[in-house]
Amino acid sequence: THIEDEGFLRFTTIGGVFVEQIVGRRVVFKNGVQGVIGVEHLEDKKDFRIEKLYIDIGVKNKEEAQKYVNIGDSASFAGEFIEAGDRLISKAFDDRIGCYVAIEALKNLKTENEVYFVFTVQEEVGLRGATTAAYNIHPDFAVAVDVTLTGDTPKAKKMSVSLGKGAAIKVMDRSIIVSPYVREMMIEVAKENGIPYQLEILEFGGTDAGAINLSRGGVPSGVISIPTRYVHSVSEMVDKRDVEASISLLIKMLEK
Repeated sequence: THIEDEGFLRFTTIGGVFVEQIVGRRVVFKNGVQGVIGVEHLEDKKDFRIEKLYIDIGVKNKEEAQKYVNIGDSASFAGEFIEAGDRLISKAFDDRIGCYVAIEALKNLKTENEVYFVFTVQEEVGLRGATTAAYNIHPDFAVAVDVTLTGDTPKAKKMSVSLGKGAAIKVMDRSIIVSPYVREMMIEVAKENGIPYQLEILEFGGTDAGAINLSRGGVPSGVISIPTRYVHSVSEMVDKRDVEASISLLIKMLEK
């Protein structure tokens, strides 16, 4: 958003980011330039706001910084992919893991139904891509594929979703109350095909289904959620078995 005379970069976030977790994290710009997130000296630790953070790309002044970055350039967190047994750890599983589920389903889907796979943009800042896509396609039925939180870590907010227990079938969140007909259909498909599943109620947040559900005269919409620990952090964690269950559930739903 702004380059200081000393070459430090001021920035804002796109979507949900816990600012207290990103100090000291490395970021990388599209052109390969890397930097580290720093924070001003705070007299009051409660005054921990995005306005107090900056990115240091190792330059001496504003003129040197402008050789590498411009106002409006975006950066992403630098993070490695880790495979730990049945668990996978990486940045941006929200919602790259949903894209993976959709792609794998597309590869293996065999159906006479007319199916559109849409990889939407700007879900984190207002469900914008889903809004326009749903209006253009005008589907009879829709299913969003996204991540959800878990309740299986120390002192986590209690919820019924855990890693390794299957695909999560959404009941509701802040953006949608899933139609009982859609929810029961998803449960029936899972049971008929021996797909492990769990039911999900998320007390905050939402998915593209919230926008699709309201498109035109309304679209019956469901959500397959991949249980994910540490959502919106640099090290999100999923379980391979949940991912495979989500792929299977999506395929069988679309073939029904």
